[in-house]
Amino acid sequence: MASLDRTLRRGLENTVKQARRVAEAGARKALESLAVHHHEPHSSMSAEQRALRNRLRAHGRQLGDQRDDKRGTQTITRLVGECAYEHWHRMLFARFLAENDLLIEPQTGVAITLAECQELARDKNQDWLELASSLAVRMLPHIFRPDDPVLQVSLPPETRSELEDLLKALSPDVFLADDSLGWVYQFWQAEQKDAVNKSEKKIGADELPAVTQLFTEDYMVEFLLHNTLGAWWSGKVLAANPELATSAKDEDELRAACAVGNITWTYLRFVREEGEPWRPAAGVFPHWSKSATKLKVLDPCCGSGHFMVFALPILIAMRMEEENLSTQDACDAVLRDNLFGLELDSRCTQIAAFNLALAAWKATGYRTLPRLQIACSGLSVGASKERWLKLAKGSPKLEGGLARLYDTFQQAPILGSLTDPRAGEVENALIHATFDELRPLLDQALAATTQDDEAHEAGVTARGVVDAARLLMQEYHLVCTNVPYLGRVGQSPKLRDWSDRYYPDAKQDLATVFLRRCITLSAGGAAAAVLPHNWLFLNSYSKLRRNLIHEQTFNAVARLGAGAFETITGEVVNVALCIISDSIPTKDSKFLGVDASVCKTIVEKIDAISSSQCMLFRQEEQRENPDYAITLLPTSKLARLSEFADVVQGMGTTDNPQY
Repeated sequence: MASLDRTLRRGLENTVKQARRVAEAGARKALESLAVHHHEPHSSMSAEQRALRNRLRAHGRQLGDQRDDKRGTQTITRLVGECAYEHWHRMLFARFLAENDLLIEPQTGVAITLAECQELARDKNQDWLELASSLAVRMLPHIFRPDDPVLQVSLPPETRSELEDLLKALSPDVFLADDSLGWVYQFWQAEQKDAVNKSEKKIGADELPAVTQLFTEDYMVEFLLHNTLGAWWSGKVLAANPELATSAKDEDELRAACAVGNITWTYLRFVREEGEPWRPAAGVFPHWSKSATKLKVLDPCCGSGHFMVFALPILIAMRMEEENLSTQDACDAVLRDNLFGLELDSRCTQIAAFNLALAAWKATGYRTLPRLQIACSGLSVGASKERWLKLAKGSPKLEGGLARLYDTFQQAPILGSLTDPRAGEVENALIHATFDELRPLLDQALAATTQDDEAHEAGVTARGVVDAARLLMQEYHLVCTNVPYLGRVGQSPKLRDWSDRYYPDAKQDLATVFLRRCITLSAGGAAAAVLPHNWLFLNSYSKLRRNLIHEQTFNAVARLGAGAFETITGEVVNVALCIISDSIPTKDSKFLGVDASVCKTIVEKIDAISSSQCMLFRQEEQRENPDYAITLLPTSKLARLSEFADVVQGMGTTDNPQY
């Protein structure tokens, strides 16, 4: 895949940061001109403007803006952010479509080039970017909500002009790189992230999306997918051709022989122990489905959809091979049956959906896609429970389901995919109104609430919550993600309390809590994650390691060390790539171990995890390590310092007694 070079990435970063400042200033000005913040409309406002004001206020309250019941005023902070985001990204997505020859003219139904869009706009006496934006919204109804009130807001002319100039100044190459959309949202959040970090405030629902955004490097994604999906596929190939497992000369020959379609397993590792045939070093995942048709892959923290975009061509190739499908039919089948995503931040969910749709269109050409299996797991229920239950319109089944969903998703804005609709009595209650039944019932209820702004906004959110709950209730063969990183000290009380209650052995970091959650979601499958490496050895994680070593099967651990992210320097983010199966380990269980932490550059790290000598470690021996530390050295056979000395203090200044 083509990646964005440093110069273009720096230009994109500066543009996106400036665009946010411009868009938010313009959005605030536009919303204030509509008196959204004021206790009453301006006397000069038309009936249409007053109706839009009411819808905007209802939408703002759903987002979390507060209304002063005594004075009638309302904050608009969240609404400003939403309005700015939607307008800028509508323009941005339009340019992505245009540059990739995927912008569809509705009357002819064919794709028009950027030049043709500009010519068409001249004929209509319209700015080409404005025309392209309207076409993009038409093409992406599942991304841009058709009745979204913020898209009915007209930004000031000077704001639109400045945003258009910023977008037009970007090089076309930005929109042709495969990872640009991944950087877009990280750059959008960058200044807010810096502000939150400098404030040193505890991280809650408002701060989480910005603070935990971290773009995953391509090689990390590929290593995890190649040593899970690739290992599973290679296991099938070797089982069907056992002679290959004994005759192959090296890993490169095996990678070529196990290739599927145009997928080459660059990072897939094979191992051959003495007297044994070759096999995938991370195992063959025998508990998974026997065919790709039924494989379910989830990214529960999908961000901009990076893992899903990389998994898409792999799964397409597998289904084409197994079922003799065309590329287009295989793509539709994968989007419908195999690939799922959840994300805390609704804006990031939108980018992930567009990223996946764009990848599908690039692979197979434009057409109406199946409904994408992507949902926001962090939606705020916003409205009162009474308002929610009114959506049922007297249907006991719908009312019961809505009541349970309301209770379950109360803390969703801070928990995201940690929310578990299967927990406790909720699972039994939801049997009375399954998600397949709730969705059409809600659609009917929404159609009847068009005149009630408050009810309509509550209904839109309820429908989104149903979509998230449906995905959270399922079990997956592979749960693959870059988890959010946030130490316990920085977490808000609500987040700490939740971890204490449900994940006591993993509570030291949100990353390890999510590792636990990924294993739960896999339920017999495997969890593959990028996460901080300190959980492998620090004493505070000893209970987690003990439990995992005894209860789960380790498939692979690759320590990357400092400098693993191109845009992050120093020791700030020190990560490992881990693959763990939800199955009881046997005495013979071994896992692939790679230590690239001593490598100084990304190129060296890539070389280490893709081509260095494969090392297998017996999982049972890890139990003998002090505090169950996960080590990639045979430490259990070495003498320990405690045999020669008593340690009475760890690191410390030497003049403590004096002071």
